[in-house]
Amino acid sequence: MSYQVLARKWRPRRFQEMVGQEHVLKALVNALDDDRLHHAYLFTGTRGVGKTSIARLFAKSLNCEQGVSSEPCGQCTACREIAEGRFVDLIEVDAASRTKVEDTRELLENVQYAPTHGRFKVYLIDEVHMLSSHSFNALLKTLEEPPPHVKFLLATTDPQKLPVTILSRCLQFNLKNLVPERIVSHLKHVLGEETIRFEEPALWLLARSADGSMRDALSLTDQAIAFGAGSVTENDVRAMLGTIDQRLVYRMLEAIASHDGAEVLAASAELAGFSPDYAGVLGELISLLHRVALAQAVPEAVDNSLGDLEQVRELASRMRAEDVQLYYQIAVMGRKDLPFVPHAREGLEMILLRMLAFRPAGAAAAPVPAPSPQSASDKPAPTPAAPMSSAPASTAPPPISRPDAPAQQPQPSQPPQPQPVPEPIRQEAPKPPAAPREPYAPPVMEEPPMMDEPPPWDEYDAAPVGAAPVEATAVGEIAPVKKPEAAAAPQEAAAAVFEPVSPTERQEPAQVTVAAAMPRAVPFGETYPPMPERVEALAPEHWIALVAELGLTGMTDSLARALSLEQVSETRLCFHYSAEQDALLNETQRSRIADALHSRLGAQFQVEFREAVQTRETPAQYSVRRRLERKAEAVAALKDDPLVQQIIEQFGAHIEEESVTPLDPS
Repeated sequence: MSYQVLARKWRPRRFQEMVGQEHVLKALVNALDDDRLHHAYLFTGTRGVGKTSIARLFAKSLNCEQGVSSEPCGQCTACREIAEGRFVDLIEVDAASRTKVEDTRELLENVQYAPTHGRFKVYLIDEVHMLSSHSFNALLKTLEEPPPHVKFLLATTDPQKLPVTILSRCLQFNLKNLVPERIVSHLKHVLGEETIRFEEPALWLLARSADGSMRDALSLTDQAIAFGAGSVTENDVRAMLGTIDQRLVYRMLEAIASHDGAEVLAASAELAGFSPDYAGVLGELISLLHRVALAQAVPEAVDNSLGDLEQVRELASRMRAEDVQLYYQIAVMGRKDLPFVPHAREGLEMILLRMLAFRPAGAAAAPVPAPSPQSASDKPAPTPAAPMSSAPASTAPPPISRPDAPAQQPQPSQPPQPQPVPEPIRQEAPKPPAAPREPYAPPVMEEPPMMDEPPPWDEYDAAPVGAAPVEATAVGEIAPVKKPEAAAAPQEAAAAVFEPVSPTERQEPAQVTVAAAMPRAVPFGETYPPMPERVEALAPEHWIALVAELGLTGMTDSLARALSLEQVSETRLCFHYSAEQDALLNETQRSRIADALHSRLGAQFQVEFREAVQTRETPAQYSVRRRLERKAEAVAALKDDPLVQQIIEQFGAHIEEESVTPLDPS
């Protein structure tokens, strides 16, 4: 009899023999025992987790001659034919090779006929996501309302490619990947029944390489049996899989924990003899660090996936938690750099050396190992400088060179004596006095950058101490307005740096009128009255025009435009703001707005800010309203234009109102 591979020989014959997937088996067993059967089932999951096996067991349970139950007899004709793959009423379809709509229609032509031998006609469609969109459309109606004697069992590894119309017509079961412990347990049972000698670490290597697939694990076990001439050993499995000796990974991490750079490089050199995949080696190191961190935080959460639980716990007791976290982050970030290094070994060694070089913030530096006696004798140790009195009287100490002193030529009458002199580094020459720096002048910025705590307003608006008042710039043609002279420094400092201002250009604050200080550059239509000629006549309605002439920029200008001027008196202006502005309208921003008001109005008064209901329109609200009004006027003008009306009538055109932009949107 020919040899049968383990994956086929040990395919489960009953639901009780299934490894894992208890959440799916429980639902199917209860449905079979309670006779609550659906007409379409969808099994999803990665390769080798039991989708087809569960579907065949379900078909066997439906057609067993002993009756529908979760425990088919396995001895009747239907059970034996289904197990051997020759049951006529179990139609298995490989959707990857029958993707055309003609194949699906041919398949569905026989749905209406009763089964030949069994109780149900079962359609098992594997890799159903490979069907074309036309095939899915042809399958929809039959899948939703099939005859009572038909059951559909669909299996796929990529459920995202299935139309939602198919998903909504099926009961979906998601099969999970198997953990290494479950795979190792099943491999022990299989090899024990097969009387094959094995080593448990080899089974852990096979289980981890299978990546959650039981079929892959059994296939790799078959390969390992052939590679090891009838036995499964750790060394043979490592050689077959091309993996490195895990002990080298532990050796590297132990050397890092001991801060032994020589041992780290020695382990790396031994590792290079295996010609490994260095990205895989780094991945093994990352996994080991993860397990060490688990052992430190939650000791009972560490598994024995490689049979190295004691080594992991020992490393966890030797290393600090913050060191483990730092090493893990360095390894993860260093893995991204491996494709960019000339040689992968260099990249791994640099990552390991980086772990030795860096330590968590606040941690004490690692002790530097003392040099050996042999290495200490190779080069003389530096000795402290001898006192001047111990030197011979005829020998003067070497002069100390200074940057600002001329070099001294050696005297020919006094050749240098072979006397031990102190090292020059032991004697520090006095530093020359620093050269005087130029006075710092702050750079002129047109718009301050956005920041959490912006600098004071004076850095951008007011002139430096001792400077003449700086002219403000606003929209349109604006008359030059000077800062109040109370904020200026003494005239002596101003005359030393800046050009003095002529008396004819100075104006008293009381003589500055609103019309002169705030010339309007933007027409406001008929909504607000014109600006008054004097400050005393200022009213809350004038805030719309006033804010445009303050010369504010950036966030300060945005905050000012969101304020509403509620109360005005000769000594106080009261502004209201919403709760959303409270975090941004800090003391710095309020000071900027107040300084700008004092500068423009040419008088000193109190500026108050309150978080309260805004009963008046803010400049920002006015701008939005005015923009919408101007756009509505532009749309109306287009509609009333005779040429536009003629185009609409002749060509059936229409006006896209969203694309209309007025020439003057203010």
